[in-house]
Amino acid sequence: MSTDISKASEIEGFIGACLVDSDSGLMVNSLGGGGVDLEAVAAMYTQVVQSNIQTVETLDLETDIEDIFITLGNQHHIIRPLRCAPSVFLFVAVKRAEGNVGMARIQVRNIESKINI
Repeated sequence: MSTDISKASEIEGFIGACLVDSDSGLMVNSLGGGGVDLEAVAAMYTQVVQSNIQTVETLDLETDIEDIFITLGNQHHIIRPLRCAPSVFLFVAVKRAEGNVGMARIQVRNIESKINI
């Protein structure tokens, strides 16, 4: 089992990251925070992930969610369910003015691919 998310700190504009079990809303791992309450993120984005999964299933889209991207005034939030365990997701917050969205998504995807639960 590998839950290492330490490479998230290398993302330009990195604020914080956590790995969350959406069945329970509990964090498996966390890193940074920089003013972002990662415990609250875990609990609240659990509902977002569950809602998106339910939507895909209800609409019978026959696909998986790659990531959920939320743009705030000063931050980007990237939520990526794990392919190996879709009920677990990786959350990464990046400063909007400092980060590159495309590169952040690529880096989050690479981090996710190395997690094994």
